[in-house]
Order: sequence, then structure tokens, then C-alpha cells
Amino acid sequence: MVTNMAGKHLITLQEWTKQEIDTCLDTAYDLKLKMARRIPHASLRDETVFMMFFDESTRTRNSTEAGATQLGAHAHFLDASKMQIQHGDSAKDTAMILSSYGHAIACRHCGWGTGNSYIREMAKYSRVPVLNLQCDLYHPMQGLADLMTIQEHFGRTQTRGLKVSVIWCYATTHKKPISVPLTQALLFPRYGMEVTLAYPEGYELPEWVIEQARANAEENGGSIRISHDIRQAFEDADVVIPKNWGSWYADSKKETVENREGNTTLTEKELEKLARNQSWKCPQELMDLTSAHSIYMHALPADRVNEVEDSVIDGPHSIIYQEAENRLHTVKAVMDLTMGGRR
Repeated sequence: MVTNMAGKHLITLQEWTKQEIDTCLDTAYDLKLKMARRIPHASLRDETVFMMFFDESTRTRNSTEAGATQLGAHAHFLDASKMQIQHGDSAKDTAMILSSYGHAIACRHCGWGTGNSYIREMAKYSRVPVLNLQCDLYHPMQGLADLMTIQEHFGRTQTRGLKVSVIWCYATTHKKPISVPLTQALLFPRYGMEVTLAYPEGYELPEWVIEQARANAEENGGSIRISHDIRQAFEDADVVIPKNWGSWYADSKKETVENREGNTTLTEKELEKLARNQSWKCPQELMDLTSAHSIYMHALPADRVNEVEDSVIDGPHSIIYQEAENRLHTVKAVMDLTMGGRR
């Protein structure tokens, strides 16, 4: 257990030790029990967290805002399009000023090629912890909630050897970030899980992600494999996470790149590419191939028309609402541990 994490940034879980992640989960379990038993836990009374959003949000905004309230803090919602960022305020300016006003800055910025670098630039100049609420590369808050949910279902010490399949699925709602599957690919092998990353060609993650995931697996007794066979990914899996992500990385390697600067509206070419992979879905037929005790997970929002059948997402194997609830408990744990004092 790590007893002093005050002032620590959370930009990616890869930069947190397993001991720090475990301490965060210990705290999340404790806070979840306190909430269930209505035990007051206002550890951050009179503190302030600024929540900057460049992108839309339901679970992330409301779990962070509600969590801050329950910890006794106050969360300010900041729509980045209404801030002076639009008139020239830099990441440095924003970080130095907001960090002089409160106790943490939390930011969601999913713009491809810009989100993570912007958050890191703020962290460089902030006097208080900077918390990544999702960027183009990482979604640490979702990763923590996913890990907590898997542990709750199978047991905290029973993750080694679990067969977990992170599966690309067809969806047409918008071009989704790669940050959720990327975070899962890096995190789950650190807990001994046997991870299958399945997708059709053209939706690969960056090479450095796979290299790091393999290193994480080797160090912690897990594994990671790449598959282009969706049926194989479902067979005997203990955990399936069928979710769409955009072809950001594949597109960025081309000389001519359309739609790469954070625009999530699908172009005609992207819709044509998606149409070639309509068979990559999560129907009941494939869910029936998983292990008897398997669970279905999704970070939400799900494209119920395309990504998954209602019989699966609303079925007995689905734990999406427990997963969504754990977003509250894990973000509270992060704030509780990191907002303990200024630098």
C-alpha cells in the first residue's frame, strides 16, 4: 500500500505503479461501502476541482461532479469552448491560473494528436494534480472502473489467467477514440490476464502499445495476442468487451489524412470502410461461445443497433451498470488520494 499520493498526476495508469493502483482500488472499495452504508466521508471539505471538457460526457462528468460533492469538495464544470482558450489562453496559462484557484484540474480532451499533449502541458505547469478524464490515447478512469468490476466479479486475487477479449465492433454513431481499448490492453496484462485484442485490419492500435502490453504481460504473468477472427475472440472468453474504436492510428500513417484533428464525424470513406466490417458485432450467437461464467462489459454509450444485440447488453452476462457505477467510486478514490495537498 502506498500511503502518500498527494499531488500526484493521473495521466495514464502506465505511469502509476501497481501498488499505487491497488491503493486506489482499496480506497474505492472502502468509499463504495461507506456510500452504501450512508457513512459520511467528506475528506476533501472546502476543496475545489476544475473539470475542463473539450468533448461531450455523461458518466465521466457526472461521476466526477457527484464524487467531488460526496467528498465535500466542489466541482466547477468548464466547457472549453466557452473558455478563453478560444482566444489564445495556452495550456500553460490555463494550468497556472486554475491551479492557483483550487486543488485539482480534471480534463477531457480527445482531439487526435493533441489531447494527451495538452493535458501533459498543463501538468507541467500546474501546482495541483492534473487528472485525465480521457484523451486521445488514455482513459485511466475507465480502466480503473473496469479493473474494479472484473475483480468484484471474479475475486480480487483471481484475475491471473482470466481470458479477456477486447473486440472491435461495428458502429456508426461517431468516430470513437482508441483510448479505452488502449488503456485495457496496457492495464489488464499487469494483473495476469490473458488478453486477446481482436479487430479487422485497419483498426490496429499503435505498435508501441502492443510492445508495452507484451512487456507488462511478461513482467506480470499475463499475455496478449492479436486476432483478426471475431469468433475466436469470443470462444471460451471469461470477459468480453466488444466496443467500436476509430481508425485514428491507421489513418495517421497515411500521407493524406482526413478527419484526424479530433473531428469525430464519420466521413464517406470511413463509412465505406466500416460497411466492409459489418459482421464484427456482438450477437447472442457469439456470446453463447463464451465461458459459462463470462461477463459482458462496455464503457458506454453503446450502439445498440450495430455493436451489440439487446439480448446481450440486457442479458444475464451483462454487468454494464455495475461497471458504470464503479466510475463514481474509482474517481472518488483518485481525488481522495491525489487532492491531499498542493505542491
